[in-house]
Amino acid sequence: MADIARRPEHRYGNRPTMKDVAALAGVGLKTVSRVVNGEPGVTPDTERRVQDAIDTLGFRRNDSARVLRKGRTASVGLVLEDLADPFYGPLSRAVEEVARAHGALLINGSSAEDPDREQELALALCARRVDGLIVIPAGGDHRYLEPEIRAGVATVFVDRPAGRIEADTVLSDSFGGARTGVAHLIAHGHRRIGFIGDRPRIHTAAERLRGYRAAMEDAGLDVAEEWVSLGPTDPAGVTAAAVAMLSGQEPVTALFAGNNRVTVTVVRVLADLGRPVALVGFDDIELADLLGITVIAQDAAALGRTAAERLFRRLDGVEEPSATVVLGTRLIPRGSGEIPPPSDAV
Repeated sequence: MADIARRPEHRYGNRPTMKDVAALAGVGLKTVSRVVNGEPGVTPDTERRVQDAIDTLGFRRNDSARVLRKGRTASVGLVLEDLADPFYGPLSRAVEEVARAHGALLINGSSAEDPDREQELALALCARRVDGLIVIPAGGDHRYLEPEIRAGVATVFVDRPAGRIEADTVLSDSFGGARTGVAHLIAHGHRRIGFIGDRPRIHTAAERLRGYRAAMEDAGLDVAEEWVSLGPTDPAGVTAAAVAMLSGQEPVTALFAGNNRVTVTVVRVLADLGRPVALVGFDDIELADLLGITVIAQDAAALGRTAAERLFRRLDGVEEPSATVVLGTRLIPRGSGEIPPPSDAV
């Protein structure tokens, strides 16, 4: 116990410096700098003493100084909507893999679908001198990033377009995917089809609703007001919307779920219903293949990879006009979307 008491107090946040290494090794600061940066002009014996001092102190090179000299941090930022959403796992992983292939570190955070939080997080990353940003927008006005972009921060938007600025964007075909999914239900005999989606201010929600309406119009089908529900996708809200659509004298015979969170809740509602109702969901979900859930799948990994590759093209000096890349979706029929309507509903 006495030995422990005599040890110097450890102070977190006070990291050893090159000056500390120089003092312990008995050499000048410039000599330590040469060893740390792999420069010539140091004898093997001196290099060994400096390295021993580095190992003893646990010294790590401060890359901030290198940033000031070189103007690049070898780091990029990723602003997600919700880190807990399974959709963003493969997207984030794909961005990280591209960043790693370019020798860069990925720093990410979640906006929690809050425009103010998105702006705060994006600007905080810029203040830490990231070379580029990939942003999944929560807000509709991104003019706050214009000074950062002019200062050289390459910026790409993914999943949703930027608001009120011109910028590179990578999207899934939400409109076409929803149109295909609803047309699939119509092809299996359904005429009363409900749509449950996210808040209408969100680009993907609005595009999927537009795809739903287009498919219904293509088939010459009217859409009753009570067949559409847009809003927060919490389980309570989605459950209430689904139960309302499935009740009454003329309930819907099929549902189109606007995202993975809606699909999961609707699956639970239908499990308790006791009668078959067709379902197509936008986004694949875990165990959907085992549960037989028909989905419109988008490739989250391809979204992330395409956005990251475009970001590093910018960082490598490629000059070209801002562009929007739209990736296709695909229908995966597994059973739930192929359930026919009851005979009395046809």
